[in-house]
Amino acid sequence: MNNCVLLEEQLIKKSQQKRRTSPSNFKVRFFVLTKSKLAYFEHRHGKKRILKGSIELSRIKCVEIVKSDITIPCNYKYPFQVLHDNYLLYVFAPDRESRQRWVFTLKEETRNNNNLVPKYHPNFWIDGRWRCCGQTEKLAAGCLEYDPTKNASKKPLPPTPEDNWQLLLDPQDVLVMAIYDYRAQNPQELTLQRGEEYYAIDKSEDHWWLVQDKNGHEGYVPSSYVVQKSPDNLQMNEWYNKSISRSKAETLLRDEGKEGAFMVRDSRQPGMYTVSVFTKALSNDNSPVIKHYHIKETNDNPKRYYLAEKHVFDSIPELVNYHQHNAGGLVTRLRYAVCSWREKAPITAGLSYGKWVINPWELTLVQEIGSGQFGVVHLGYWLEKTKVAIKTIREGAMSEEDFIEEAQVMMKLSHPKLVQLYGVCFEQAPICLVFEFMEHGCLSDYLRNQRGTFSKETLLGMCQDVCEGMAYLEQDSVIHRDLAARNCLVGESQVVKVSDFGMSRYVLDDQYTSSTGTKFPVKWSAPEVFSYSNYSTKSDVWSFGVLMWEVFSEGKIPYENRTNAEVVEEINAGLRLYKPKLASKAIYELMSSCWNARKEDRPSFSILLYQLGEISEFDL
Repeated sequence: MNNCVLLEEQLIKKSQQKRRTSPSNFKVRFFVLTKSKLAYFEHRHGKKRILKGSIELSRIKCVEIVKSDITIPCNYKYPFQVLHDNYLLYVFAPDRESRQRWVFTLKEETRNNNNLVPKYHPNFWIDGRWRCCGQTEKLAAGCLEYDPTKNASKKPLPPTPEDNWQLLLDPQDVLVMAIYDYRAQNPQELTLQRGEEYYAIDKSEDHWWLVQDKNGHEGYVPSSYVVQKSPDNLQMNEWYNKSISRSKAETLLRDEGKEGAFMVRDSRQPGMYTVSVFTKALSNDNSPVIKHYHIKETNDNPKRYYLAEKHVFDSIPELVNYHQHNAGGLVTRLRYAVCSWREKAPITAGLSYGKWVINPWELTLVQEIGSGQFGVVHLGYWLEKTKVAIKTIREGAMSEEDFIEEAQVMMKLSHPKLVQLYGVCFEQAPICLVFEFMEHGCLSDYLRNQRGTFSKETLLGMCQDVCEGMAYLEQDSVIHRDLAARNCLVGESQVVKVSDFGMSRYVLDDQYTSSTGTKFPVKWSAPEVFSYSNYSTKSDVWSFGVLMWEVFSEGKIPYENRTNAEVVEEINAGLRLYKPKLASKAIYELMSSCWNARKEDRPSFSILLYQLGEISEFDL
């Protein structure tokens, strides 16, 4: 009877690291649970199983799910723990149901043990400490009460009835709401419906979260398509435009052109918010005016919010709701919410979850749309439905092996102002890089072809877009190395995105190589780059100043009539690019601040983004 098999399955175990110096490793093992013991075997196809370990059930002190924020470093992503004697066994199941089955059965068989611990550690023991409570003794008492009946008093409920939905979930799972529709691209994903609620049950990956719908179905979805459901989460509301600049807010409200058109946006001061509203009521000639009201906070605990002191509210959504029905001291009531970001769903990090290698048969080339230092660029389609840009890398133009190694890392860089790398196709020569398609092509050509048609507000907006993308790269400690208008692309509504970040490291081209073997374009390079090959985010800031100059000169080439050697000599002598005609004094001061000879004195991209947002129509 004791040898009756209760469960058996291939799982992954982590080494118990009995010595502090033992390396962490993961082994695929075949686990067998009987009424008396938990055993695991090395199992190779066609060969006899070899017993690698066995635990008497009577010696088990705790069985529980492991909840952690770390990235799981093996293929199975659902960990649970078995504490026995003075050892801790971490086991990783292939899915949520498998883990629930093992934890349920193990708890059922050990719930009456007389050596159970009163408390356990809900997170991992890693790098000499418990991630949950920070204790540095592996045998230290747990920090969360252990309930041997939890998940063991009844069998898991079947996933379907909506009434039982929340009973299936872990208390740490987060309720989210879809703010965009999303159609699943493969069996690992889940289709989202805008406005519907889901539970985020695994957020360990930045750009793809595992969620569960009300019918118990699970799958990965883009994290940028959902927001945490909370009364205080402004992103749930269509009137919130997050970090949009003052000038862009005014443009959007003027384009709407309706009395009482409004939005809420992040204020200049971090953590504060501004209501911007369109009205014609303030002028005799019916000309439009944009009023900006700062949302003020009380000194109460918790704090409360108001625009007019007579009307104070517990939350910003309550404040907005009131002023949508009552002017309450404002020039007009808030009538029409204006939103810039919900019209089009954001680009996903990869064409689908877990996909970065693209098969040649999935791509259809339509027409050649350009060429660059790597090779020819084609407009094409992935699976005949998603429009993409396909860069075919000519032989000898790129260090292919080095790039492929880092392609997965680059794909994880995902931001609305970065051109998304979807994947690599390298099963046949030449290799192809598959990118998000940007319909208006490179910024330098776009500026030259449309010269004379741009407003100063539009040019400022282009600089803000690039700065926003670079601030994201700066935050992730990624150096572009070749920031210029030619390496930015223009999409719908003149949105500009940064492209080719970090790729200059893989270029094999004399034009980008100095006598010392270092690759760089001199006219966009900081002094420390052409003198010492010293790259940093601050050398990218210098290049951004040159890009601003390109934008406000509508595509002119910097130092147009000078050789590289002359440019180096002039910069070292303290000379800088002249002020373009379309650049105001405020704009030129900003670009000049990027060209400080001491890189320590140049602003960061986050500061530049703030300063660009501060420039009003009067400063242009």
